[in-house]
Amino acid sequence: MTKRRRALLAAASASYAFAVWWMTLRPTIYDARVGGLLHAVLHGLRSWPPTAWITFDVVEFTANVGMFVPLGILVLAWGGRWWLGILTGVLASTVIETAQLLFLPTRVADVRDVAANTLGAAIGAGIAVLLGRHAARSQDSHNPRHRKLIDTSAQ
Repeated sequence: MTKRRRALLAAASASYAFAVWWMTLRPTIYDARVGGLLHAVLHGLRSWPPTAWITFDVVEFTANVGMFVPLGILVLAWGGRWWLGILTGVLASTVIETAQLLFLPTRVADVRDVAANTLGAAIGAGIAVLLGRHAARSQDSHNPRHRKLIDTSAQ
């Protein structure tokens, strides 16, 4: 791994860790203004039949999934295996939910959050695996032996 890649991964990892901390380990997740906006949006969605199924629980679960997709990608970008991306998601989420339970009485620790976060990390690991395979196939097209076969057959 080059120094530049390592520096970019370190910056991305630190930024991501701060964002997760900001969203999960503050005493409150949002203020009254944001809560009011969220309530208004959800009320609007409930009033239209095609989107009436979008509830706070659905939004929260989806947000938890989305928040952990980068974790799965980052673990593989650092050279980890796909299962390590998922395991890291389980462990990080369990630590977060335990901290909320023990130290943040204004937050709600929930096993569904662990499930959603783990799903997000698994999706991220899956994306990273697929991107890695695509990149490997793309690099094969630049392989001199492969190029020779292509150039020879074209003549």
